[in-house]
Amino acid sequence: MTKTSPIHGATKATVHVPLDSRAYDVRIGTGLIASAGAQILPLLRRPKVAVVTDENVASLHLDALRAGLAADSVEMTSLELPAGESTKSWPHLSKTVEWLLDQKVERGDVVVAFGGGVIGDLVGFAAAILRRGVRFVQIPTSLLAQVDSSVGGKTGINAPHGKNLIGAFHQPSLVLADVGVLGTLQSRDFLAGYGEVVKYGLLGSAAFFEWLEENAPAMAAGDVDLRIEAVRRSVQMKADIVVRDETEQGDRALLNLGHTFCHALETATDYASDRLLHGEGVAIGCALAFEASMRLGLCAQEAPSRVRAHLRAMGMKVDLRDIDGELPSTDALIDLMSQDKKVIDGQLRFIMARGIGEAFVTTDVPVDVVRSVLEDAR
Repeated sequence: MTKTSPIHGATKATVHVPLDSRAYDVRIGTGLIASAGAQILPLLRRPKVAVVTDENVASLHLDALRAGLAADSVEMTSLELPAGESTKSWPHLSKTVEWLLDQKVERGDVVVAFGGGVIGDLVGFAAAILRRGVRFVQIPTSLLAQVDSSVGGKTGINAPHGKNLIGAFHQPSLVLADVGVLGTLQSRDFLAGYGEVVKYGLLGSAAFFEWLEENAPAMAAGDVDLRIEAVRRSVQMKADIVVRDETEQGDRALLNLGHTFCHALETATDYASDRLLHGEGVAIGCALAFEASMRLGLCAQEAPSRVRAHLRAMGMKVDLRDIDGELPSTDALIDLMSQDKKVIDGQLRFIMARGIGEAFVTTDVPVDVVRSVLEDAR
């Protein structure tokens, strides 16, 4: 269920994720960090939280969060980790868990993940394994985290073998998506997050994709109302899928549109953000998935052209040649795909499309087609 009401001249929205005893709200709007104390206090047994963030977010927003919590007499301690995908690793997970234990975080306490997708995934996993599970709140500060990684309970870290291969399902108790902080993102980071936004239209809603074709340029330029609506629609689509398939036994795999290509590319670039951000990899992966779908005769030739045209118009990467530096051979990339956690009984699942808004899961994708799509994208 989605509710809207006015706030500070814009709108706010709440998307409820009804997972029985694990149900929670995703609140979207402006001023949510300033009111964090009032938002989180009902969850607390004692007025204290442990906040984990990264150095970039801390320098921009940690004082605001501290003030927002203090306004309702909620005390906070904080740990700052390095920014970047490489933080999703065993050493930083260990550091986070041990710090939380040093803070004497109890089972009845709340841990706060304050940052982008890397922090959300890492801290969520730490909360899942600390004392066999403590509650946590997501306060996502990037567009990518607000529309995707903060919702749905997937937590984890990366391995040398591939992305997100170590983790757990652990739902947050609350998500506060303050779109006001998006104004501090660099253009590249915002557009990387947009890769996940456009994914939702491509996988399940032609109407949303059309809305994005019309409104995404103004949204990227800073229109707050459009940002709230884009986040709301993305979160609602994800929530609906998560409720149907919380642990990815079926429909939830659709959310991985573009990710089989993306994760291989991220592994191939050593998770180096200067070469490839996650959302950039998703955008490339979506373009490649639609190209493969067209070559298999699943969708019209116009579909991948339209996808590429929109991504290009937004200033995004769409091909392997858009990634700086050398990449492994095509066969090496295909081998990296075989490490993907979507492999079942040795068969790699792809999310293909019959058209914009009509994605489906299949294992029936000949490797020669994948090879030709990758080769032509170089």
